[in-house]
Amino acid sequence: LISYLLFEDDKIVIDESDIPDKTRKGKNNEAEKIHNGLLQSHSMGKSLVSYVTGHAICEGYISSVDEKLTGWDIIENTLYDNQVLIDLLNMQAGEQRYVGERLKPHNDSRLKQHKRINVNTTPLKILMEKYFQNTKKSKPVYNYSALTTNVIMNYVIFKTGDDWEKLLHKVFNEHVKVKDNVYFHQTGQYPLKGSGRYSFYATRYDYLRIAKTIMDDWNNNTCAGKYLKTIYERRISKNITGYKQAASVAGRTKKYGGQFHFDFVGLKKRKILGMDGMGGQQIIIDFEKKRIIVVNTLDQHYNWKKIVYKKIKQLQSN
Repeated sequence: LISYLLFEDDKIVIDESDIPDKTRKGKNNEAEKIHNGLLQSHSMGKSLVSYVTGHAICEGYISSVDEKLTGWDIIENTLYDNQVLIDLLNMQAGEQRYVGERLKPHNDSRLKQHKRINVNTTPLKILMEKYFQNTKKSKPVYNYSALTTNVIMNYVIFKTGDDWEKLLHKVFNEHVKVKDNVYFHQTGQYPLKGSGRYSFYATRYDYLRIAKTIMDDWNNNTCAGKYLKTIYERRISKNITGYKQAASVAGRTKKYGGQFHFDFVGLKKRKILGMDGMGGQQIIIDFEKKRIIVVNTLDQHYNWKKIVYKKIKQLQSN
């Protein structure tokens, strides 16, 4: 645990940190970007891709969450072509025969036949051309998948064209008003570079600024706030078990909407949004109580139930 922030009553009431001053290796031997205070989001970045997607809709680059993914050559003749955006946002793209948490060993997995292929480091164009041609969509069920988010992100890049960086600047610099540098990662280990990847980097306070802006958008019913409410209304059931033992936002929530986790166990009547990343990265926003928890870690060696879940439950009773 290297950073813990609790925000309420329009101020930070708990502020604890122990951030190393240079890049170190985490539990999974993945370098954590902590130089100059930049902390890696891991899968919390999936939620930030969604937030940027909402702004792309507000700016007119995308018509709505019901827009179909058409006219994009990278996904032609794959299961993603002509899909509705909201299905990808809700992690129900019907790709469970090929990738994702619901993939079973006996299923036809073209990626598993090529063990060195990583959907987070291989450019999307290569993945689609080599491994997803002539694939067919299966039944739309919740299937958590990194590839789905990267398809969404690169679709937004495709739709915004030369304005992609302009959109990011408008979201994070002008709207959120971050104080330091923030950015999404790009794949670049292959000859074809430049594919967007959801992994995000920001300082601990800028993560809080982003969360606070999301909370304000919701409560002020801005265009981005309306997007958040739309994906909340259209969230789906995860249909998974083991909630009581899970030590993460992802494991203690029953529903998923627009790349966010909703409906905490025992708190389903409250409108609480959660973001979750590998190694214990967590952001929780209680829209009604106007409280935010932000946790950054190198790996998950902390009492999640005590400092996150019980704090969430307190938000209900205070």
